[in-house]
Amino acid sequence: MQRWSVDLKSTAWRTSGLLAPVAEALRAGALVGVPTETVYGLAADATNGQACAGIYAAKGRPSFNPLISHVESLAAAERHGVFDARARALAAAFWPGPLTLVLPRQQGSAISDLVTAGLDTLALRVPNAPVMRWLAEASGRPLAAPSANLSGRISPTTADDVAADLGDRIQHLIDAGPCAIGVESTIVSLAGQRPTLLRPGGLSREAIVAVLGEDLMTADSDDAAPLAPGMLTSHYAPGATVRLEARGVLPGEALLGFGPVPPADAGLAVACFNLSESGDLAEAAANLFTGLRRLDRSGAACICVQPIPAHGLGEAINDRLRRAAAPRG
Repeated sequence: MQRWSVDLKSTAWRTSGLLAPVAEALRAGALVGVPTETVYGLAADATNGQACAGIYAAKGRPSFNPLISHVESLAAAERHGVFDARARALAAAFWPGPLTLVLPRQQGSAISDLVTAGLDTLALRVPNAPVMRWLAEASGRPLAAPSANLSGRISPTTADDVAADLGDRIQHLIDAGPCAIGVESTIVSLAGQRPTLLRPGGLSREAIVAVLGEDLMTADSDDAAPLAPGMLTSHYAPGATVRLEARGVLPGEALLGFGPVPPADAGLAVACFNLSESGDLAEAAANLFTGLRRLDRSGAACICVQPIPAHGLGEAINDRLRRAAAPRG
C-alpha cells in the first residue's frame, strides 16, 4: 500500500499533480482509501465491475448491499440518475455535502450493476470532500465508495483507522487528517411518490424537510434486500457488546459518555470517552466512531452509552448506536 499525505489547507496537492498516479490507478481498477467530510471511503471505479467486486471482497461486504457512487458535480450526477424537482432542490441546497440521493437510474448510465446490487435505482452523492471530487473528475469515473473498514465494523474517521482494517487489501491510502463530520451521509430516496429517509446521517432530517416542504417517511432495516448502505440491522459494531440508554455503569464496562454530567458510578468504568462534554451533537457525531474504537481497545467486554438526544444529528448518532448494539449473526 502506498500512502499519500494531503494538506487540505493548501492547494499545492492540486497544482503539483501529486495525486495523478492515484487517479490513473483508479482507472486501472485499483482500490483507494479516500478522505471525505463524513468518513473515509474505499473508492473504486464505479463503472468497472471487477474493481467493485474488489470492494466487496476487501470489506467482506455482502454483494446484495448497494454502494454509493461519488461524483464531482450535479452535472456528472445527472448522467447517471433521473432528477425531478425535489432532487434538484435538495442538490441545490446540500451539494456538495453529506447527502446521498437514491434516484431512478438514467438509461445509459455506465455504473456497474454490482454497485446498484441489481436495483433499478442508484445512490449518488457530490461530497464536500476536495480529494474525492478531484479524483472523480481526474479519473473521469464515478467512484463507488463505502466506508473503508471491514464490513459491519466501526467506520473509519482517520487514515490510521483505514490502515488498521484494510492496509493489506488496498493499493493506495490518502491521508488528509480526521473527518470533520464523522458519521456517514444521510440517504434519502426519491424513487417513489413520498421522499423516504433510508439512513440518517450527517445532514439532519429537519434540514431536508425544510427544503422539501413535506415530512420524510422512514424505511425499516432490511437484512435481505437493503435499498441503500447502512440498512442492515447489525452494523458499525465494535468487538465489545454495546448497552444503550445507560443510567449507570456496571463493573468492568467502558463508558461512552455525553454531556457535562457523568453517571454517579462512572468511576467503575475501565475506560471513559465523552462524545461532547458540552452536549453538542455535531461534536458528538464527529467523535462517535473514534470513541467506539478507543473504548473497544480498552478490552472491556461491554461499552455502556449514556442517553443521547434524538433530534438533529442525534438521530444519526442513535441510529449508529442501535445498529452497533444489535444482535450479531
